[in-house]
Amino acid sequence: MSFWRVLKSNCGTVSMSVSLPVFYSLSFLTAVIAFLFALYLYLWVKRERVENRRIEDVSRLIAEGARTFMRREYRILAIFASVVAVIIFLLLPSPIWNGNILDNILMVIAYIAGTVLSAIAGKIGIMVATLSNGRTAEKAQHGLKDAFLIGFRGGAVMGLLVVGCSLFGVAAVLMVAGDPTILLGFSFGASSLALFAKAGGGIFTKTADVAADLTGKVELGIAEDDPRNPAVIADNVGDNVGDVAGMGADLFDSNVAAMASSLVIAFSLSDAASAIEMVFCYSILGLIASMIGIATAKVGKDGNPTRALNSSTYVTTAVYLVLTAAATALLEGFSWRIWIAAATGLLVGVVIGITTDYFTDDTKPIVKRVAKASATGPAFTILSGISYGFISAIPAMAGIAISALVAYLVCDPIGPGYAIFGIAMSAVGMLSIVGMIISNDAYGPIVDNARGLAEMGGLGEETIRVADELDSAGNTVKAVTKGFSISAAGLTVISLLGAFMSEANAALEAAGLPLIAGFDIMDPKVFFGILTGASVPALFSAMLILGVDRNAERMVSEIHRQFNSIIGLKEGNAEPDYGTCIDIATTGALKELIPAGLAAIGATIIVGFIAGPSAIGGFLLGNIVSGLLIALLMSNAGGLWDNSKKYVEAGNEGGKGSDAHKSAVIGDTVGDPFKDTAGPSINTQITVVSLTASLCSALFVAFSIF
Repeated sequence: MSFWRVLKSNCGTVSMSVSLPVFYSLSFLTAVIAFLFALYLYLWVKRERVENRRIEDVSRLIAEGARTFMRREYRILAIFASVVAVIIFLLLPSPIWNGNILDNILMVIAYIAGTVLSAIAGKIGIMVATLSNGRTAEKAQHGLKDAFLIGFRGGAVMGLLVVGCSLFGVAAVLMVAGDPTILLGFSFGASSLALFAKAGGGIFTKTADVAADLTGKVELGIAEDDPRNPAVIADNVGDNVGDVAGMGADLFDSNVAAMASSLVIAFSLSDAASAIEMVFCYSILGLIASMIGIATAKVGKDGNPTRALNSSTYVTTAVYLVLTAAATALLEGFSWRIWIAAATGLLVGVVIGITTDYFTDDTKPIVKRVAKASATGPAFTILSGISYGFISAIPAMAGIAISALVAYLVCDPIGPGYAIFGIAMSAVGMLSIVGMIISNDAYGPIVDNARGLAEMGGLGEETIRVADELDSAGNTVKAVTKGFSISAAGLTVISLLGAFMSEANAALEAAGLPLIAGFDIMDPKVFFGILTGASVPALFSAMLILGVDRNAERMVSEIHRQFNSIIGLKEGNAEPDYGTCIDIATTGALKELIPAGLAAIGATIIVGFIAGPSAIGGFLLGNIVSGLLIALLMSNAGGLWDNSKKYVEAGNEGGKGSDAHKSAVIGDTVGDPFKDTAGPSINTQITVVSLTASLCSALFVAFSIF
């Protein structure tokens, strides 16, 4: 059904729809402004010069390694996307033999657009991040102020690109197709690429990180970024492909999914035009608020980088709340109840960030307790970290529940369907400042690389100390970002569950079957789905962590081979073979990334064809609850172990080389695949299976066994 027919059938008039083209135009204009701002920041960073030849050479190696991995990964994903595009053309949104070939073609185009935009954002983000790391290292010689600004602005390029691409893409697809179901194809394209990009980048980065730490710090007692370690360049490459391209694709996916699910639901409401306009208006204002927050981010000469990053987030939040309140007051048809839902989602996201910071910041008591436990042995490091990881999941889980409940209760009185729309808008609100969140996250790998480059470039202890301070802030903010993204995915997939019900009921109505009003857990099909769905995140996580384990073992063997066979390497008189370690990480990551993603998608399809849409509802419920808990546990525990190690390395609990340090390093190596591979990949996994369910709902109605 076309966009205009939907508006007429739901609203009885198209008077309000006259303003929708204005919101399309504003979406495109705001996205273009974000792209121009990103270009300005890129040129500003590029204007700085790298004088140290060693830093320039190593930075070039990192950039080449990242480009090689991305090129090989995208080649594999292009083959995967081509196969999926053919399947979509044949089957979605309905089998091609039913005669709706135009809808299938539009779905394929939307799917490809989602993958391409996500890939472009990741590619450019990598380019700017690898450009920024050496410049940040050199500026660290002159103090925090300029070094912080280069690192943050380099990361902000990624943040602006991701949100600009998502807003531009959603507006373009809806304007051209006029059908919100086609948006699900666009979102599925973004999600499927994000799933594999995050998993592949996570396996790469943690393969190198674990191998470098175990052989360097534990066995040889050398520094984290000692150039004698053959894995050190692969480790720096991994920071970029995992935390820049991977996390950027992840949050691109979450932002698109939140907008897509809210728009799918909006089309079914009594005042569809106003609801659609609110989605676009709030998303536009979120990008504007992020640009303002990015422009105000700075730190004094002796300031605190963590405080500066948090302050910019608070500025962005305040600006967004004021702008959306003004828009709600001034524009006809905008409901204050929906504004409350969006504001609640945003504020809960900030609170989740604050609680995550409490559990992972090395100035807070939890990190210090785990560092103290490390003095007793690695078993106590692991036990205390796991325990606090479980506890840290409670505020986020409660926050998601409260946000969904408040949004539901506040919006339910508006009319039928508005309760679930309120939850969708709560997710849009939480993700409204995602431009700032990604900027903070991409800052992390830039300053992490800068710290290593400062050491390899021989810039002196004071420069390394400044870089360490920047890096510590990056680790804390990365942990907050992961908690935020997982929580945002939780709200998004709740709204996607509503989108699935809408799609399934349309198929059931067409087939003359009873509609789904809810999911009764006493129904054996629903219960079957719940148990099956709850098991998928555990299987998915295990496959990714085992991938890191197998790959890291291969790299440890290669590092041992080089130290044993390259004469003078231990003494620093010979150059290690960095390329072989990069190749091991690349080959292993690409080998491991596809099976885990296919297992999650395949399980969804199998359950749907066995037991139909009711079972899929249960499957999604189980997948959401289990996935959120496991993701929050692993993400926060990993961040906690990482900063406990850094706290010990700063001279506490015996400092470097002590028993506490060795235990903390072991805790960090366990936490690495937790926080950077499996944990943040799960939120993408639950989004992908939710979108798969919505896209295949008509097929499940037509072909399920039971």
